[in-house]
Amino acid sequence: GYRVQGKSNLEADKILEDALAVQDAGAFSVVLEGVPAELAEKITVELSIPTIGIGAGPGCDGQIQVFHDILGLYGDFIPKHAKRFTNLGEQIKNSISRYKRAVESKEFPAEEHTVYSTHSSLKNN
Repeated sequence: GYRVQGKSNLEADKILEDALAVQDAGAFSVVLEGVPAELAEKITVELSIPTIGIGAGPGCDGQIQVFHDILGLYGDFIPKHAKRFTNLGEQIKNSISRYKRAVESKEFPAEEHTVYSTHSSLKNN
C-alpha cells in the first residue's frame, strides 16, 4: 500500500542524502513520491536539478499524477495524494453497457455503420 516516506529525521536525512547522490550520479531530475511537503521543499532547495512531486506538496519544481487517478478510472478508490478531475470510469462503464444493449437489440450496426462492396461478384443477384 501507500506509505508516507521520510516522516522521521533519520528517514528524511536518508532521502535527502539519496537525492543528492542521484544528482551527483548524473540524474536530470528526481521524483519525490509520498514524502512530507516540508522534506520535498527542502530537497528541492538543496538540489540543482528539478524535483517532480507526486503527493509531496507544492514545493517541488513540477507535479505529476497517475492519469487513472485524475480521470477516475479506478472506481471509488482515490489515493490521498490524488485529485480526481472527472469520472471517466463511470462514463466508460455506461458507454460499454449502451453499446452491448445496442448490439444485442440489433440496433447497431445500422445501415450507416456498414460498408458494402461495389464489386459485382460480391453482390447478391
